[in-house]
Amino acid sequence: METLKKRLEEQKGRHQGGNKWISTAGTSPFSAYGYNPEGVRIGQDESRHHRAVKVWDKREFKDLDDTIELGTRNIKVALKRLRKFARTGANEELDLDDTINATAHKGYLDLKMRPERRNSVKVLLFFDIGGSMDDHIRICEELFSAARTEFKVMKYFYFHNCLYEGVWKDNRRRHSDVTPTWDVLHTYPADYKVIFVDDASMSPYEISYASGAVEHWNAETGEVWMKRVTDLYARAVWLNPVPQQHWNYIQSIEMIHQLMDGRMYPLALEGLDAAMKELVR
Repeated sequence: METLKKRLEEQKGRHQGGNKWISTAGTSPFSAYGYNPEGVRIGQDESRHHRAVKVWDKREFKDLDDTIELGTRNIKVALKRLRKFARTGANEELDLDDTINATAHKGYLDLKMRPERRNSVKVLLFFDIGGSMDDHIRICEELFSAARTEFKVMKYFYFHNCLYEGVWKDNRRRHSDVTPTWDVLHTYPADYKVIFVDDASMSPYEISYASGAVEHWNAETGEVWMKRVTDLYARAVWLNPVPQQHWNYIQSIEMIHQLMDGRMYPLALEGLDAAMKELVR
């Protein structure tokens, strides 16, 4: 970052290509539409290689749409595995068998009510948003929409690339209205099932280094925050939209896979099914 500051002071004009100046294309660590394995992306609308160490832009992310029509019922079918029914709440449902027995015994109509039978599973969802996840918006929205209908108790938060000290609910206000991750861990007890939805494609520094986050200076590593979550929530899985055959070629995916103790599953029908089995195991 000190070198970037120096380049900004020294550079007088536009550069195309090259390996030193702030440029378009080339291999400079400060460029748009170029390649450098540890670069700072400047003035580029979208990521190409998903390896930037920092992004020198103010980016706008959109919330996922939970009203979108599902293109397939398969997601909902897979999520149905994560069900545990219990009768909770006020007596608001007719108990037909008990009503018949009471009426026969007393000789007059005696209505009996009981609590509605509901899915008692509680789910905490963390969605990675923006950057490389723009390629997977459709499948994430389908998952979000299905989860909304399947789980009566579902809380969700957004993050970017890796979990750090803050998450948010509204991407339009992600810089001004942040929920401390500690508050989330202290609010939702250990009986919640946790699901991360993220392609885990990022600079390895974002996981293993303090100040390694792509958009802000994080005091603690993403690895530390991930461990805090998995230590608290015994049932946690990671759903990855990147095809599983590519995982071994992306270092950050391998790192997250290890942090999750192997509980990473592809965001596809078989992977969803396996993830739900893991959460109810």
